[in-house]
Amino acid sequence: MTRTGGFQDDDFWTEFHDFLFSEQRYAQAEELLDASPLLAFPAKARVLDLCCGPGVFTVPLARRGHHVTGVDLSPAMLDRARKRSADAGERVTYVQADARAYEAPGCFDVVLNMFTSFGYFEDPTDNSRVLRTMYTCLSPGGTLVLDLAGKELLARKVSPPKVVRRGEDLMVQTDTVLDDWARLRSDWVLVRGERVTRASLVWFVYSAVELRRLVEEAGFGRVEVFGGFDGRPYDENAERLILRAVREA
Repeated sequence: MTRTGGFQDDDFWTEFHDFLFSEQRYAQAEELLDASPLLAFPAKARVLDLCCGPGVFTVPLARRGHHVTGVDLSPAMLDRARKRSADAGERVTYVQADARAYEAPGCFDVVLNMFTSFGYFEDPTDNSRVLRTMYTCLSPGGTLVLDLAGKELLARKVSPPKVVRRGEDLMVQTDTVLDDWARLRSDWVLVRGERVTRASLVWFVYSAVELRRLVEEAGFGRVEVFGGFDGRPYDENAERLILRAVREA
């Protein structure tokens, strides 16, 4: 049996990549960019995909004519993203950097943070620093799109272990609520033949009200919350917690 660390451990992303980033997820990104009013950006927008992973959104954004920069801490994920961009014949700038410290003041029209890639730092002030990075990187009038599994949605879905099969591989995910719903822990077990890999991730979870407050404290204005990429309200029918905000000055 092997054990990997949290989100800062490259072994985790390598071992669990096929379950976290299935081809279905790549196809979903293409569909969302075609259909979502929240992802309809001006032509040739300068887009920062913060915590870009293996390029799920960076490549299709570049294909649509945007000037895209993908930032991630994981060398393994960036290698996959670069290969995907090269295979697609698309030019994307990739940067290995910590989301708390990446600096490109005023360089982007749009900042994206997708698929619950926010809230993973143990110190809450570090998560606030990530929001300040997003704010600083935007030019005045630029837009932030932040996509999470909201606390209200997770409360409906935290249930017995989730079991996923891919070919002969089997993954079991068990979620545990921590600190009176301040955080969530996911314990992962991956079985490949006789090899068993275990990993745990702990992250902060946010309600719409909590996330709005954090984003406003980071300096953003014109904050809007949606329950899906189709722009639906954040109510009992919500599928995601999607926040859109603007750097006004």
